[in-house]
Amino acid sequence: MTTLIPSASPRVVRELADDLAVDADLRDRAGKPPFDEVSRLREAGLPALLTPSGQDSQGGRGSDWRTACTAVRDIAAADSSIAELLAHHHALSWSPRLFAAPEDAAALELRAVHEQWLYGGDIELPDAQTGTDLALTPTADGYVLHGRRPLTAGVAVADRLVHTARRTDTGEWVVVHVNPAHPGVSTEPAHDPLGQRLSGAGGVSYDDVPVSADQVLGTVPVDEHEISPFTALAPLTRRLLLVQVGLGNAEGALAEARDISRALPRPGPLAALDTGGDCGPPPTDPYLLLAYGELATAAHSAAAVAERATEALAQGLGTGPALGADERADIAFLVGAAEAVTAQAALHITTRVLEVTADAPPSSTDPGLDRFWRNARALTAHGSAAHRLRDIGEHYLNGLQ
Repeated sequence: MTTLIPSASPRVVRELADDLAVDADLRDRAGKPPFDEVSRLREAGLPALLTPSGQDSQGGRGSDWRTACTAVRDIAAADSSIAELLAHHHALSWSPRLFAAPEDAAALELRAVHEQWLYGGDIELPDAQTGTDLALTPTADGYVLHGRRPLTAGVAVADRLVHTARRTDTGEWVVVHVNPAHPGVSTEPAHDPLGQRLSGAGGVSYDDVPVSADQVLGTVPVDEHEISPFTALAPLTRRLLLVQVGLGNAEGALAEARDISRALPRPGPLAALDTGGDCGPPPTDPYLLLAYGELATAAHSAAAVAERATEALAQGLGTGPALGADERADIAFLVGAAEAVTAQAALHITTRVLEVTADAPPSSTDPGLDRFWRNARALTAHGSAAHRLRDIGEHYLNGLQ
């Protein structure tokens, strides 16, 4: 019997976001593996959002890259941990089209939709600074995978893990997907993280896990200059989706703070104007208005930069293998700019909302604004703004990288 995969319309995404927002703070504090949240994602049809039209048995329920980015951003405004889980899934679910032959990619995506896979893991491309902790050794029947990857998103709840590993005989980088249910795979959830507590992050170890030929998506040249511009979009898809997570988290913090500030009583003579309703008259403190003007402008500015990068990446992915090196470099420039601007805005907004709501009376309905700040810190901790800005400057001054 064929499983009906729901269509994740904007309305469905908004309803899911509203549902996640209700108990986001409580779930964040509990920090349990997000099995229930993954079920909610599946019920909304979000894991299959990027399925190409016509790939599933229902005649094609997939959407485009822009829609996927918007969905991640909307979910992040309610629960950025679950949005990060979804962001990594979307980036990895696109990887067959970047690394595999078209017919192999189509077959794998069809199976992933029918079985409602959620992907976890990460994909690295070789360059002068990076290596990989995973070794792939050829055998008579295929390969065996050995090694450990730390802090990999989704490992606690994923149906398939995707990684790059280095062949021990040729040194080639190979992209593989593995079933985490194999007894040779062991996962260890991250313990007591500062933020992003429900992203399913942790370490994963492989102890001579068999990898068959059909689990290999493709190979990547060791020389970074030989990697095709289209394949080199792989890390940019993940980076841009994480930009959407950070932006949505900041927008969610700002919206929550606005609701708190609107409900504050007005002091002095203006208090007589209070109608006695739940929200009362609008706040008129000029310094409060100035603060929200500054924060709203920061959020809108970051959104504008992110949207431009999203449009460029969507066009690049749509171009396919014909994508040129100059086009890929321009996309990387825009994604890097979006990362830098969004990281700065997210940290500023999530810090300032704690200050502008500091005078709010304690309430049993406190949304837990501190989680937005903790999540912003966690999302920006592993990326250096200085490195991104240096790369942007290099491209702006000297062109192609």
